[in-house]
Amino acid sequence: MTDDADDELTYADAGVDIEASESATAALIDAVGDSEGDYAGLLDIGDRYLALATDGVGTKLLVAEALGDYSTVGIDCIAMNVNDLVAAGVRPVAFVDYLAIDEPDDDFAEQIGEGLAAGADQADIELVGGETAVMPEVVKGLDLAGACVGLADKDGIFDGAAEPGDTLVGWASSGIHSNGLTLARTATTQEHEYTDSCPFDGYETIGEALLEPTRIYTDLLTPMRAHGVRGAAHITGGGWTNLQRLGDHRYVVDDPFDAQHAFDFVQEQGNVSDAEMHTTFNMGTGFVAAVADDEAAADLAAATDGRVIGHVEASNDHDAGAGVSIRGLDL
Repeated sequence: MTDDADDELTYADAGVDIEASESATAALIDAVGDSEGDYAGLLDIGDRYLALATDGVGTKLLVAEALGDYSTVGIDCIAMNVNDLVAAGVRPVAFVDYLAIDEPDDDFAEQIGEGLAAGADQADIELVGGETAVMPEVVKGLDLAGACVGLADKDGIFDGAAEPGDTLVGWASSGIHSNGLTLARTATTQEHEYTDSCPFDGYETIGEALLEPTRIYTDLLTPMRAHGVRGAAHITGGGWTNLQRLGDHRYVVDDPFDAQHAFDFVQEQGNVSDAEMHTTFNMGTGFVAAVADDEAAADLAAATDGRVIGHVEASNDHDAGAGVSIRGLDL
């Protein structure tokens, strides 16, 4: 990074203004009415909850288009939906996709289908249908999104609220996942092409590193329930500020997973500040759970591939108030 703050690239500079996006979302919710649930909408169907989540792949599709490789974006589409259900304490059951294109193409449609099938297999859900819309006057290229339905017993839903004294357990991400790609793409293509050789190990090209599929966390649901998780956070859009969805506390993260090399490359190429990186990307940790009991938290980490990454403090016990403290930053 350079020392000139004027040269720092931000998510807003790249074209995505989080505050404006949140304002537009709030306006939409005000118009249609709020619903029960945070990461997923919950519908009381008697003895259980029916849960629904919807999400898409976003501008990661532009990287796939540049490389002519759509084989993994279907996994991302599944992951972004099922992970939100898991954060609510819901078992994902079935998925439908929505593919909007400017013109039909058998090759990329087959690749997307293979990715959706692979993601569904990883998540242990059923693909039950979808829609392909050909709209050349509306869409340039393609867009891929979907919706996932899940079921949960009423006592299986996470409370969704952390408490001071809770222990935070985290799980590694696979990379950038499917959030912040507009910033990542803008930063990495200022002086490079997606097809350029990757400067760090594990990938042949820069584009391949950006296309690393989003990790699916459905395997965590059973052990999280067994170890008394109060609430969970899918570290997606907004980065580490997603922890604040668990309540207005101070989340002290003192041992996060290391950020993958892709994040270092994005930060270096775009001269992106540490704070901007942590409020845009997962920075190596893709999923976090709050557990009331220290021993249960340690057992949960040991039973999975997670680890204890921090704890929750009362906001009035911390000089910075409510928010997240991580890697020397107060977000």
